[in-house]
Amino acid sequence: MRKTQELLAELEKYENKGRFQFRINDVLSLVCNIPIRKDYSGLYAFYSENKELVYVGISGREGSEGNIIHRKDGLRGRFLTGKQFGQRRSISLPIQMKLDGISTLEIHWFVTCGDNAKDIPRPIEKAIIEMFKLENNGKRPKWNKRD
Repeated sequence: MRKTQELLAELEKYENKGRFQFRINDVLSLVCNIPIRKDYSGLYAFYSENKELVYVGISGREGSEGNIIHRKDGLRGRFLTGKQFGQRRSISLPIQMKLDGISTLEIHWFVTCGDNAKDIPRPIEKAIIEMFKLENNGKRPKWNKRD
């Protein structure tokens, strides 16, 4: 896990970043501190209370000419309204947390493309998941369905 943690630590270089905790009974939109900006794309990582990386996700994709295509509602909107486990995160996260015995998620987010940052998030996400798999016998973080 050392190399995966090094890749995740490299994300701290981004100027616009933050973290917050989400507990089973919290309202996701109230605890989320990702800025409301339509021109932000980036990456978010979920950790269980024992510091296990359980999910890596992104917002924004690369266009055909190498430019960023932001989601219409930006990084915050993608995080809040994105589906996970077949439902909107605000509904599915507490259910999945109960199933997995997780009482608190620590969520770290990074704006990799917006303001002064110009890094497309998908290659970063892919590198983190690939390194995680190398260090964990081919297994992804438990909530990631694909690479």
